[in-house]
Amino acid sequence: MKKKIINDDKRKYSKKIYDGFERAPSRSMLYPLGFKKEDFNKPQVGIASTWSRVTPCNAHIHDLAKKVVDGVEKHQGKGIHFNTITVSDGISMGTSGMNYSLVSREVIADSIETVTEAQGFDGLVTFGGCDKNIPACLMSMIRLNRPSLFVYGGSILPGVLPGNKQIDIVSVFEAVGKFAKNEIDQKELELIESKAIPGFGSCGGMYTANTMASAATALGMTLPESSSNLAESREKFDDCDRAGQAVMNLIEKKLCPKDIITFKSFENAITIVMTLGGSTNAVLHLLALAKEAEIPLTLDDFKRLSHKIPVIADLKPSGRYSFADFIYRGGLPPFMKMLLNKGLLHGDCMTVTGKTLAENLKEVPDLKLDSTLIHPVEKPLKKEGHLVVLYGNLATEGAVAKISGKEGVFFEGKARCFNSEEMAFKAIISGKIKKGHVVVIRYEGPKGGPGMREMLSPTSAIMGRGLGKDVALITDGRFSGGSHGFVVGHITPEAFNGGPLALVEDDDVIVIDVLKGVMNLKVETSVLEERKKAWCVPAEKKVISGVLKKYRRNVSTASEGAITV
Repeated sequence: MKKKIINDDKRKYSKKIYDGFERAPSRSMLYPLGFKKEDFNKPQVGIASTWSRVTPCNAHIHDLAKKVVDGVEKHQGKGIHFNTITVSDGISMGTSGMNYSLVSREVIADSIETVTEAQGFDGLVTFGGCDKNIPACLMSMIRLNRPSLFVYGGSILPGVLPGNKQIDIVSVFEAVGKFAKNEIDQKELELIESKAIPGFGSCGGMYTANTMASAATALGMTLPESSSNLAESREKFDDCDRAGQAVMNLIEKKLCPKDIITFKSFENAITIVMTLGGSTNAVLHLLALAKEAEIPLTLDDFKRLSHKIPVIADLKPSGRYSFADFIYRGGLPPFMKMLLNKGLLHGDCMTVTGKTLAENLKEVPDLKLDSTLIHPVEKPLKKEGHLVVLYGNLATEGAVAKISGKEGVFFEGKARCFNSEEMAFKAIISGKIKKGHVVVIRYEGPKGGPGMREMLSPTSAIMGRGLGKDVALITDGRFSGGSHGFVVGHITPEAFNGGPLALVEDDDVIVIDVLKGVMNLKVETSVLEERKKAWCVPAEKKVISGVLKKYRRNVSTASEGAITV
């Protein structure tokens, strides 16, 4: 009887589904799936997998998820493996398919919530391996607030060209610009596209997937090494085995995401993103996670921390090294230990191990600084954060710039306006964009897209054409973690809502001053007021249906995380 009481205490949700004579039909449904009578007395743990064959980022996750099931069942739980969707940003980039990328974050979060609530899981382990399913998994876990942790599918190895030159997916996008400029021929383009992705795992620079996986660890929602194991490695399988034990420990301790995620843990996550030179998408996703956790994180918190946190890792896209190189130097745990010792992290934050961040890092070996990939805090690559929040008459509610320092900190140029990403890409690739232009891409925001597409194709085309320091690009859309150059996104209010971006005309002068944190249009207010009277949404942006229609109706602004709840 004592054991039954303990199990009941651990079965807060599943006992409502399976206990009692009246629940016999529910139990009978699971016998064909391998359940035994004694399994109904064990905590039920959902294992949410984002496996699919639509992208190499997630193609290996099915086997990893099965390893977590084994780990749960070795520690007196019952693991139930289920699946949800994912889409590939890399494949859909630059097409109408990309409208569904950020939308998929909401669909995935909603689907994990739906299955977990319907099936009465007592604990949850989620798997992500791509840009949107990582924050989606975290959103669902916070929303459900039952014992749970996240497992990262892991980073890919870099591709290699003859001469031992490392490449990745961004190399292919930039090769398109070089091909258009006749710097490379068809044979070289085909070689790059065939070698860039050598296996399974997430895009191999400090792009959005690796950024968000690292942020998840800093939030305390993964085991300490989870972000620092390559996708196709023995260590990743070991990580999955430990995750099974860890979620059972969380059930035992009744430790839930809202016990772990706090304002201070968000500061830890932002610090990791800044020091590693991470993706602008982290701003969008961390704001969304904070909304789920009911924590008052705002753009101004990113702005505040940006002035205090240096960039110290020389990682792609603006740097030289792959995430695999970072892993080979020890990965995130020794890096975080170094930051903790420098007073840049809150060590008292709780984590899914049941220990604090400082306790997790206590026995971790010290980081070996080599002054190439990881620079000393005292001699950083950039003294302040690369994610810069801008305000001004073009972004009264904020915008986010990704400034590594290589592009400079000031840009003034004449606008070239485009009402879609495709129109801008054609102009760039055909050579119509020249030195001193500010490419304005609008009606690509959360509602305008709808879906807030990433602008990797146009930013890569600018880099490929050698204009990275000579052309700026601003948008109410967003950027892939692979984008670099003088770029500003997340402009709010967006053009679809009648924001100032909608009123810009060709040859208007735009000023972006990173040091002052401003982005302004040098046009008289009275002129803008006259333009506003004649403004309307372009016809082609009005007609949508299905999931995009639902998304447009419900989505918040980029400055609020573009969430739909």
